[in-house]
Amino acid sequence: MPDRLTSLDLTFLKAESPATPMHVGTVDIFEPPVHGDEGFDYESLVALIRDRITFVPRYRQRVQQVPGRFAGPVWVDDEEFDITFHVRRSALPRPGTHAQLLELVARIMSRRLDRARPLWEMYLVEGLQGDRFAIIAKSHQALVDGNSTVDIGQVVLDSTAHPKDTPTDTWQPEHPPSALELLAGVFADATKHPSAVLELARAEMASLTGSTSVREVLGGVVGSLVAQRHAQESSLHVKTSGQRRFTTVQTGLEDYRTIRAAHGGTVNDVILAVVAGAFRAWMMTRGEGVGPTRSVRAVVPVSIRDDEDDEPTSLGSRVIASSVNLPVGENSPVMRLHQISYQTKVHKDTGRAVSARSLVGIAGFAPTTLHALAARVATATVRPIDDVVITNVPGPQFPLYAQGAPMLASYPVVPLMPGQGLSVGVTSYDGKVYYGLNADRTAMPDLAVFAQCVTDALDELLDTTKGSRNRASRGRKKQTKKAGS
Repeated sequence: MPDRLTSLDLTFLKAESPATPMHVGTVDIFEPPVHGDEGFDYESLVALIRDRITFVPRYRQRVQQVPGRFAGPVWVDDEEFDITFHVRRSALPRPGTHAQLLELVARIMSRRLDRARPLWEMYLVEGLQGDRFAIIAKSHQALVDGNSTVDIGQVVLDSTAHPKDTPTDTWQPEHPPSALELLAGVFADATKHPSAVLELARAEMASLTGSTSVREVLGGVVGSLVAQRHAQESSLHVKTSGQRRFTTVQTGLEDYRTIRAAHGGTVNDVILAVVAGAFRAWMMTRGEGVGPTRSVRAVVPVSIRDDEDDEPTSLGSRVIASSVNLPVGENSPVMRLHQISYQTKVHKDTGRAVSARSLVGIAGFAPTTLHALAARVATATVRPIDDVVITNVPGPQFPLYAQGAPMLASYPVVPLMPGQGLSVGVTSYDGKVYYGLNADRTAMPDLAVFAQCVTDALDELLDTTKGSRNRASRGRKKQTKKAGS
């Protein structure tokens, strides 16, 4: 029988609305291939996906409901799978600017995926300045679970300019099960896994009544009142619209290492401190109070291992939600860093945290899968008192390639949770740190101001390091100019 969607997968499907699409995305920018004269075009991308999609069979499957909804839906092969429907072509008027690309990303990410087809899309965007091009990808959160399916972005990238050999694709779609077969599968599952079937049935009934896990977390009158009061005090809590803004920030990884060496903690701690400083400055530009007790409650998913001898792998990586109070009311950038380091140290001291070095050592690793897993965890656990979701995934510190084309930058697009106005995705790759800022279009017209505040917060921390600020800043400015495509 086909694989059945888990109760968590079902929650993602049912919690989705025109205002909150439940897909995770990436925006990767490339230069033309370093070898060969043919360049990289739409046909090249289609051929690449056709070669690699065999590694992610779920990307050729769609969701099939069970008659009567006696159990959760199942994954079935799409007999009419059309790769050219999912891999699309777009272009900017040459020479396309980075701002024009970001506007296109915002529009693409605002649209929900077609439920009648496999839940993913990929766009080749041509016409960028310097003969560059971009690949925009989005996958539904129900699609990438980290156990049976990794993100397609993980399998299309190579560590060398010479594409790796792939096995011949002999895929033929399985005929979808009949209604009788689907019902028989329900009874078979009930016999083997009765508790799982009951959980799926509960999730299905909850979804039909309009209830979702996000709303159920803060049950009770007292919890609701606390959440309402917190929302009134924070401009990050908004009535989410169906449209998005997206912008990016590129910084140098060496800057974060310089700060870490001077003040301790980890690179992740420094990134969170930079985001905290950005929130503080942004709130001040809005005239909001940032008194000593003011904080921003962030959901920060982290990778863990269940056993100290376990090694992280591309499949089976486990991610849990961790809450960090970003001390935006603290005036000193160093004290903000120390307070964040103290909070994250509790998690590290459990011995279950997976280090950044271990993550980037995964064979064939690309950050897209862990961003997808982090978004799944955040969606399932976020509460009305949480202000923002921040996913930070370390990537390989060497170039990656798509069909010989070197990837210059990679920006994650983390979905917005219901009632939240901003999500922050961070990826470190090849000596740089890339921020993807996804925001509600109506609630955050000043998203560019927040992006500038990220850069300023990093400069503020660098100013506290002894003698290394000018050297690090010069390196970062050169890198930013190179990537300002």
